[in-house]
Amino acid sequence: MSPSLTERSDPELAALALAGQQSAYAELMRRHRDAVFRLARGHAGDATEALDITQETFISAFAALARYDGARPFRLWIARIAINKCHDWARRRAVRRFFAFARPMEEAGAVADSAPSPEEAAHSQAELRRINAAIAGLPGNLKDVLVLRAIEGASQAEAAQILGISEKAVETRLYRARNKLAEQLRDDGPGRV
Repeated sequence: MSPSLTERSDPELAALALAGQQSAYAELMRRHRDAVFRLARGHAGDATEALDITQETFISAFAALARYDGARPFRLWIARIAINKCHDWARRRAVRRFFAFARPMEEAGAVADSAPSPEEAAHSQAELRRINAAIAGLPGNLKDVLVLRAIEGASQAEAAQILGISEKAVETRLYRARNKLAEQLRDDGPGRV
C-alpha cells in the first residue's frame, strides 16, 4: 500500500504533480501557503494584497515545477518565487502611484490605491497594522531578510540561499532592518500609522 499524500515528501509530491496528479500539488500548497502568505504580508503590509501575491506565487510555481530541484527544500524554492512576486507587486504599485498622481485629481480616485478609512482603521488591530506598515516600508533588501528570518524563521543559511547572498550579508541586513524598524516605530509613536 502506497503512503498517503500527507505522508509523502515535498519532492515526491512535486514529482506526482508533474505526472498530472493535481491533488499532490494541492498538498504542496496546503503545506506551504501559510508561510508564503506571511512572507507576502510582510512585504505588502496588507492581507488582501498578500493573498493576491500568494496566489500568483503558487500559479508561477506550478508553471515552473519542472525546474524544481528535489535535492533542495521546496520551502526555499517557493520562498524565492514569493519574494520575486513581492518585488513585482512593489514595482506595479509604484507605477500605479505614479499614474494616480499624473492624472487630474477627479480621475485619480479610480486609480489610487484604496486605503482603509479612519473608521475601519479604528476597528482594526491598530498596533499590528502599524508594525506591518513599518515592515512594508523598509527597503526591499532589508525587508526580505527580516521577513525570512524573523517571521518565517528561516535560518541564516536558508535566508542566504533564498536571497543568493552570503550569510554575513544576511546578518548585516537583519541588524540594519531591526534598527531601522525600531527607529521607525519609535518615531511614529504608538497608535499612529
